Amino acid sequence: MGYVRSGSKDHGRRNQIEGKLTPGERVVVIEDLISTGGSVLDTVAALRAAGAEVLGVISIFTYGMAKGRQRLAEAGVKWPGCWPSGTTPPTKTGSEKENEPYEPSH
Repeated sequence: MGYVRSGSKDHGRRNQIEGKLTPGERVVVIEDLISTGGSVLDTVAALRAAGAEVLGVISIFTYGMAKGRQRLAEAGVKWPGCWPSGTTPPTKTGSEKENEPYEPSH
């Protein structure tokens, strides 16, 4: 597990990425909120520059902005979506398979 800053520290080792990252390592980026995708794309770019294979991103919330979805797609970043801000995740009705992922509509 690691942490990616928006920029390199201006002191110490001047790291932008904290934690162990081996070139070729497969990672998933966890983001709290995605709107236009700018911040998460900066994170993906830093990880890719360090040699990571970014499998995709997940987020807790989104504003559901088309621009964010478009920018992530253009950058080749998989994002399965999440629950739009201000909504409640659905509950299982019993008809869904237990291991079936929730697929939000965009």
